[in-house]
Amino acid sequence: MLELLRQGWKWSAVALAAVVLAGCASSSRTPAPVEDRGTATRVQPGAVQPAVVADLSKPLPGAENAGKPGYYSVRPGDTLIRIALESGQNWRDIVRWNSMDNPNVIEVGQVLRIAPPVAAGAAAAAPATEGVVAKPVAPSAAAAGTPLPPASAPRVAASAAPAAPAAVAAAPAAMSPPAVAGDDDVPWAWPTPGNATVLTGFDEVKNKGLDIAGKAGDPVLAAADGRVVYAGAGLRGYGNLIILKHNNTYLTAYAHNQALLVKEDQSVRKGQKIAEMGNSDADRVKLHFEIRRQGKPVDPARFLPAR
Repeated sequence: MLELLRQGWKWSAVALAAVVLAGCASSSRTPAPVEDRGTATRVQPGAVQPAVVADLSKPLPGAENAGKPGYYSVRPGDTLIRIALESGQNWRDIVRWNSMDNPNVIEVGQVLRIAPPVAAGAAAAAPATEGVVAKPVAPSAAAAGTPLPPASAPRVAASAAPAAPAAVAAAPAAMSPPAVAGDDDVPWAWPTPGNATVLTGFDEVKNKGLDIAGKAGDPVLAAADGRVVYAGAGLRGYGNLIILKHNNTYLTAYAHNQALLVKEDQSVRKGQKIAEMGNSDADRVKLHFEIRRQGKPVDPARFLPAR
């Protein structure tokens, strides 16, 4: 009898376990929904952080300016440094123009101002001719062969005839700073001393500058007077990079250095040593050198003096 009770207890335990397992197998295993809020890009000058998809449940900064001249919509893979280089601007200016509370964060779809804002009051400075009175210009008696008009001759309203050039108000400033006289007259010099070999020439798609051969530690020189607008390693594919701004029109870039010898916002002179050649983010020691005209890469061979 005792043995039968033990067997009964054993089979009861087995049956209970089977019921529990069956209940577990029949329950839903669908995971709880995960809200995708998107992530922001941490874009700081010393790091490589591409932009990613933003949270679409809230309006993106600057979205109302999408498509307007002087603005740029952030795309996947963008970084603040790349946007600045390709717009021909200082990344710090872009931060300031957009009143960015955290310059380390941008989002895909965010619209950034990439040109200086119109000066306050400039938009209201349109020519105002109505009610403006212009004095008649006295012609030369010898040239006209007629007497001068009497002093009591009535004055003519500017709206009745084309205004004289001096009476026309200045037009509002353009979104992009225009090239001023002399901006194209930059006295360029080679960014390496001697007769260094050009490894790869310019190609607007595949190679946006010149690749120049050298040895590790060779001097890298400023190609013209300018100011350092970037010095760091925050742009993928460029390694340790220096960007100089020479005027409203031209930037130069010096990539793959092993050492950077200047700091941001520092003024430099043509021929000054600004870095040492290296192979950072490159397959060999070389200098990758770019000239950009209003952000667009141009062939440096067209600007550098003959060797």
